[in-house]
Amino acid sequence: MMEQVIPSRIDVSQSPYDLTTFWGRVKHYAWVTDPRLTIVSTKELEASKDLLEKYRKGQENPDVTTAQVRRAQQLYLSAYHPDSGELQNVCGRMSFQMPGGMVLIGAMITFYKSNTAIIFWQWANQSFNALVNYTNSNATTEVNTKRLATAYVSATSSALVVALGLKKYLST
Repeated sequence: MMEQVIPSRIDVSQSPYDLTTFWGRVKHYAWVTDPRLTIVSTKELEASKDLLEKYRKGQENPDVTTAQVRRAQQLYLSAYHPDSGELQNVCGRMSFQMPGGMVLIGAMITFYKSNTAIIFWQWANQSFNALVNYTNSNATTEVNTKRLATAYVSATSSALVVALGLKKYLST
C-alpha cells in the first residue's frame, strides 16, 4: 500500500517530537543521533538538503510524502551544522559519537597493561572528543586557536594523569 501524498504542509523547522517534554527531547535526540545515519552517502545527504530547500519554498515534487520530508529533515539535522549549514565531518557528527566512542572505550579497556598503550588510547579518546566538540561548536562565535589548544592539552593531560595514576595506584 502506498503512503498518502502530503495533505497539508509540515513545519520542517520544528521537530516531529514535542520538545517541551523530557521524552519528546529524548526521542528527538535519538532520532538525530541514530548511529545508522553515519553510513548514509553524501549523495543522499545532498538530496535530502535539496528536498528540504525545495519544500521550504513549496517547489517540491507533488508526489513527495510526509515520510520522505521527515527523513530528509532527519538526515539534514544529523549531518549539517545548524549554524553554518555546512556538511560536517563524518567522525565529528553526533551520530558517530556512540560507535566511535565504543571502539575507543573498548581499546582503552583492552590495552591497559603498558603505559605506552594507556598514553596512546587516552590521547586518541581525547582527540576524538575534541573533534566532536569542535565539529558541533557554535559557528557564530569566532574560534580562538590558543584557547582551543589550551583546552585540548588540559583535557588530554588530565586524562593521562588520571589513567596513569589509577594504573599505578590500583596495581600496588
